[in-house]
Amino acid sequence: MSMKWIQTDDWKNEKHVPVIEVKGPVKKGELVKVKVSVGKEIPHPNTTAHHIKWLDLFFWPDGEKFPVEIGYMSFDSHGESAKGADTSTIYTEPRTKFVFKTEKSGTLMATAYCNIHGLWKSEEQLKIE
Repeated sequence: MSMKWIQTDDWKNEKHVPVIEVKGPVKKGELVKVKVSVGKEIPHPNTTAHHIKWLDLFFWPDGEKFPVEIGYMSFDSHGESAKGADTSTIYTEPRTKFVFKTEKSGTLMATAYCNIHGLWKSEEQLKIE
């Protein structure tokens, strides 16, 4: 039985899909600045019971066999405290920025993990001049 274990969808219609924002094209040798977030258009819940646990970003340079992990960010505060669920005022938002250099164009791939609805993925092309 084939199962779709990484979910994808248009991020404007689905609150779980990581949104990749990168300005390009980027010149060789310049820093590539990539913002990744969940809930850009439709906010995702951020409670002890339902939240985005982490985001990561991979880059797959054109012509290479494998992608490279650029970074990983975990979001660890969702209103929980020693007093119980949703008793704190601290809520980490699932937004981060990754900065790296590359000499090749390729594909940016972000994944996000929702503790209730699993793994979600999106892709965006990166053009290097």
